[in-house]
Formats: sequence, C-alpha cells, structure tokens
Amino acid sequence: MTKRAFTFPGQGSQAVGMGKDLAGTYQEARNVFAEVDDALGQKLSTLMFEGPEETLRLTENAQPALMAVSVAVTRVLESRGFSLKEQAAYVAGHSLGEYSALAAAGAFSLADAARLLRTRGEAMQKAVPVGQGAMAAILGLDLETVERVCAEAAAGDVCGLANDNAPGQVVISGNLAAVNRAIELLKAAGAKRALPLPVSAPFHCALMQPAAEAMRAALDKVVVRAPVVPVVANVLAAPISDPAEIKMRLVEQVTGRVRWTECVGWLVGDGGVTQLVELGAGKVLSGLAKRIAPETAAVSVSTSADVDAFLAG
Repeated sequence: MTKRAFTFPGQGSQAVGMGKDLAGTYQEARNVFAEVDDALGQKLSTLMFEGPEETLRLTENAQPALMAVSVAVTRVLESRGFSLKEQAAYVAGHSLGEYSALAAAGAFSLADAARLLRTRGEAMQKAVPVGQGAMAAILGLDLETVERVCAEAAAGDVCGLANDNAPGQVVISGNLAAVNRAIELLKAAGAKRALPLPVSAPFHCALMQPAAEAMRAALDKVVVRAPVVPVVANVLAAPISDPAEIKMRLVEQVTGRVRWTECVGWLVGDGGVTQLVELGAGKVLSGLAKRIAPETAAVSVSTSADVDAFLAG
C-alpha cells in the first residue's frame, strides 16, 4: 500500500500565472484565492495570475501567494474525494511551505496563514537593511566542509548554513562581506559552483532574530490546532503535532536551518513513506526528492491536468 507524504514548496517556486489554470477550472480554487485576497485586503490573485513578476517576487507577496496555490491544490483534491487525513501519513514544507503544510492540515485557518506569511515576509525584509546581507548557493561540497568554511569566513560576522536542500546542494546566509569571503573559500575548497542568490534578505540565519520576535508576537495572537496528520518540522527533521510546539518551531525556523535533506530522509526512512507528493507551484521539491531519495516515487501537482493525473493514478 502506498504511504504518502505531502510536501509544500518554498520561495523561489513562484511564477506569474501560478494558480490561474486551477482558478479557471475549479470553484474550490477560486474560493481559496478570494479568501486570501480578503484576508490581506489586496488582490494578490491578480498579481499571481498576471504579474508583474518583480512585484510577485517580493517576499511579502511571494510567501502568501505560494501558500494560496498549495492550499488551493489541496482543497481541489479534497473536493474530488481525496482525504488528507486518511490518505497522507505526514506533511512537510520547505521554509514558508511549512505554513502551507500546516494550513492544508487544518492547524491554521487559511486567513490566519495568509496574514502570518504577510507578516513573516515583511519582518524578514525589514530585519536587515538592503545590501547588508546575502545568500549563496553552494554546489558539490559536503555539509561538513561548508559548515567548517562558513565558520572560518564569519570572522566575527554571521555566516552559516541556511538550507540543506539535497546532497551537494546547500545555501549559506549571513552578512554580505562574510558570505563573499565564504564564496571564495568554498571555491578554493572544491565547490563546483558558489553563486550569490538574487534575494532581498539573508534568510535563515541569526541576522533574522528581529523577524523571529515579530513571528513570536504574531503567532501568539492566532489559534493553532493540532494538524490532522503530523508535520515534519524544518528545524527538527522530525514529526510534531502539539500546537504549542508548532508555534515554537515556527519561531525557531526564522533563524534556523531548513533541514530539508534530513526531513525527506526521515519521511522515507523512519516515516516509511513510499510516495512524496508536492502540492503547489513548480516542481522544485520533486526534483530535490529525486536527489535525496531516488528510490522513492515523487510527483508534483500544480495544475488541473496534474490533479486529474494524480487522482487517476
């Protein structure tokens, strides 16, 4: 019997036009997008469907937009007789995708998830003045080498691992000067590529502490219920269901490492998952799954055609 986990994409998966096909095909998707628009007091759906891309890419827009598409896909599947509670063993999301996972699993209301992600995007943007922080993708080195080099490059600044996305594919984050030093040292250490990323802030590092405090305050004001299935938390790479712990781990997640390789490893190892199903925009997580757990089936569902194919399968 197939044992499934649903995964939910993070920032970088956004693209103009995302969700448009779902909205054109399914009332349930239109309802999700309308509810998110109402919660934010903004026609976010128009921005998602029509752009411009540079406005959609802004953290405060991209985060709730990606969540909206993921929840829309979930609601469409559920309207076709698919039950998350009965047919998924776990959910997990990459960074902001953890909020999508929790909303899909009933821990947050859709409106609360949208407002939390708007707050999170704005707080992350404000935490570090533009131009003072940086992130870089490092390809072709093991985790231990990257950690050691980042510690050396920090030299009193912040520089560390932000995302462990897949074997040989990690992202570092910190002060601009420290990240630039790390890029040169990592190239010298044998990295195949060490590329600065076009991001507006250094996510998932200690510089995000002001944003973590903003999220602590925001999460204190919302009701968090136990999700219908456990969520595998980014910062733990282990499943949790207790609402108080969910809040705590979401605060830690702002400054903490996204342990995605370990999360997928736990799902297919201890979790016994035999199929990873990515719900939402793009196919990034399905691609990473093929690198982390090549023996495990991985599919992505983001369009009406994907929905039909998944339900037929």
